Amino acid sequence: MKVLLTGNEAVARGAYEAGVIYASAYPGTPSTEILENLTLYEGITSEWSPNEKVALEAVMGASFGGGRAMAAMKHVGLNVAADPFFTFSYTGVNAGAVIISADEPGQHSAQNEQDNRNYAKAAKVPMFEASDSQECLDMIKEAYDISEEYDLPVLFRMTTRLCHGKSVVETGERQEKEIKEFVKNPGKYVMVPGNARIRRVDLESRLERMKEYSENTRFNRTEINNKKIGVITSGMCYQYAKEVFGDTVSYLKLGFTNPMPDRMIETFAKGMDRIYVIEENDPYIEERVRILGFDCEGKNLFPKMGEMTADVIRKSVYGKELDTVDYNKDMVVPRPPTLCAGCPHRGFFYRLGKKKNIMIS
Repeated sequence: MKVLLTGNEAVARGAYEAGVIYASAYPGTPSTEILENLTLYEGITSEWSPNEKVALEAVMGASFGGGRAMAAMKHVGLNVAADPFFTFSYTGVNAGAVIISADEPGQHSAQNEQDNRNYAKAAKVPMFEASDSQECLDMIKEAYDISEEYDLPVLFRMTTRLCHGKSVVETGERQEKEIKEFVKNPGKYVMVPGNARIRRVDLESRLERMKEYSENTRFNRTEINNKKIGVITSGMCYQYAKEVFGDTVSYLKLGFTNPMPDRMIETFAKGMDRIYVIEENDPYIEERVRILGFDCEGKNLFPKMGEMTADVIRKSVYGKELDTVDYNKDMVVPRPPTLCAGCPHRGFFYRLGKKKNIMIS
């Protein structure tokens, strides 16, 4: 049936339809609602973990044990989980495993602004980037299939607007998956140096095979309208660019971004007089385009930080935003963030706040 879902709700639905049986997460905006929604589905054991590292290690255990599993966290959470994350690509999976990284361009509720697409490249794992809720559902289901086919965990990168924005989604039925047999195999699962060196070679072989998938997946596609301007983009930036340019430019819309579809990029770029690379936040795609030998307008034109909204793109390209209601910004009272209602830290910080001779770090 067709329903209106946020990206987080669609990810949870996609996991349910994909036959996931175990999910673990640590709460953090904008990822929190993924696990909350997973608890609504029968057949999935959903658990909050004390931190993201524990969440990912529990998911690895479920995957090794033969059940499809999902870990969810915000972008800084992947820093906490980085240790097992980097080893997971070496061991590979038994049943499919997906790790959600909910990034926060604009730092709405985070202590930093980092682009976790870099993690996919560094840890050598395949990565999806959705641009709406329907793609969230479809890509999650696909991610489990390729996880098992290529023996790799999959990183699914989201951003705030995708997590919390709603769009129409056509849902399907759950596909029950048999629990795979766990076969004791220290050479695959125990990464002491002697085993890790062998798995390192095997990892490169798996990634090499994934390059052909990247060139042919339906989630990487072109929209050719003319040859004057070509926009290469991914994730929510595709929606922002479409809002600004409509059908006046051509698009290479990337939904699977590690490994990159080099041949597709080359074919698209050769046919364009001018290329815009529009992405949040680091020049992740731009660097690949330049390595392939094509000049482009990227972070020299668009901001290096913040959300790449339609207004930001419009101002970068045309020098002005759409007219809007003006107001006296001096009259807006700044409101610092507060701890959430019900948070167990509130009482502790309330008492600390009463003391005037200490620094609270």
